Amino acid sequence: QPRPGAATMASNVTNKTDPRSMNSRVFIGNLNTLVVKKSDVEAIFSKYGKIVGCSVHKGFAFVQYVNERNARAAVAGEDGRMIAGQVL
Repeated sequence: QPRPGAATMASNVTNKTDPRSMNSRVFIGNLNTLVVKKSDVEAIFSKYGKIVGCSVHKGFAFVQYVNERNARAAVAGEDGRMIAGQVL
């Protein structure tokens, strides 16, 4: 059980193939992963809902939300945003 005020990192699991998981997952392309780390991705995308999983790869990332509504809000809010000199 996380303590109040303790930072909780999301798991690295973003590859579940059940439809509910897939619909609540966001692909983040054209990400400057030399500069942007997992903690940064979580900080940027956590305002749209609870993140249960986050994985960062070379040039892209996935964020797994609890539900599809969160994922849709994140896509609408962050598409075209510039982060670390690259447009998402």
